[in-house]
Amino acid sequence: MSTLDSIEVDITVELGATTMPVHHLLRMGRGAVIELDTTENDPLRIYANNTLVAHGEVRVDEGRLRVLISEKVYRRG
Repeated sequence: MSTLDSIEVDITVELGATTMPVHHLLRMGRGAVIELDTTENDPLRIYANNTLVAHGEVRVDEGRLRVLISEKVYRRG
């Protein structure tokens, strides 16, 4: 098991995405709202090393945000 302890995995949780010009991004101030391509009911996308591995949802428990995996994504291979 010690071999597995040295493997690094980058985990990314994506709420949604959008495209905007850099000059719009630079003009945004604190509290600005960015419209995403998803709604609050759409599943999160969970990536491991830039590969989609699961879908999930955000939960709030005792004031803490949690990401729950609701579905694994299997690659065809």
